[in-house]
Amino acid sequence: MAGASTQSRFTRIRATDSFRLVLGLVVLMFVYAGLMPNDPWTESLGLLLLGVVLAIALLTSGLTETYAHAASIAMIVATLGAIAPLVNGGDATRAEAGILAAILSVATAVVIAIGVARQDEIDAQSVRGAICIYLLIGLIFIFIYVAVAAIQSAPFFAQPGAETRQLFLYFSFVTLATLGYGDYTPVGEAGRLLAVSEALLGQIYLVTIVAVLVSRMGSKRAR
Repeated sequence: MAGASTQSRFTRIRATDSFRLVLGLVVLMFVYAGLMPNDPWTESLGLLLLGVVLAIALLTSGLTETYAHAASIAMIVATLGAIAPLVNGGDATRAEAGILAAILSVATAVVIAIGVARQDEIDAQSVRGAICIYLLIGLIFIFIYVAVAAIQSAPFFAQPGAETRQLFLYFSFVTLATLGYGDYTPVGEAGRLLAVSEALLGQIYLVTIVAVLVSRMGSKRAR
C-alpha cells in the first residue's frame, strides 16, 4: 500500500504540468540567494536546496531510472559539500561551495533540457522548462562570480564596497538581460570574460530557444 502511494506521488510529480514545480523551486532559489544573509549556514542550506531541485528535475524529466546512480551521487556530494562551510570558513571554502553550486545548477539545467527535448510536442510545460533554464543560467553565473571573487586576491568589482551574494545576483541578472546599467564593472580579466560570456549566452538563448518554443506553441494553437 505504501509502495503504491509512493508511486502515485511520483506519477503526479511527472504529470504534464509538473515543470511548474521545478520552476517554483528555481524561483525559490533565486529569492533565497537574494534575501538570505551571507553566512556559512545559508551556503550549506543553499547547496542542499540545489540538490533537491536537481532530484525533482530528474524525476520530472523521467530520468530517475536512467540516471539513478548519478542522482544519488549528486545528492551525496551536495550533502557533503553543505557540511564544509559549517566546518571550515574562509575564501577557499567559499570558492569550493560556489563551484559545487554551479555544477549542481548546470546539471539541473541539462536535465531539464533533456526532459524538454524528450517531449513529443511543444506545450506550456516546454516553455516552463525553458524559463527554468534561463533562470538557472543566471544562478550559475552568480556562483561562478562568487568562486572567482573568493579565489582572486584583488576585488572583483572596480567599485568599492562589500562583494556579497546579493550584489553578484544583481550583477548576474543585469548582465544576463544585457541591461547595461554600468554601476558595477568587473576589474579583472576573468570577471570581464565571464560577464561578456553571460551576456552573449543570455541573448542567444532568448532569441533562439525560447523564441522558437513560443512561436511553435503559438502555431500549434492557431491550427
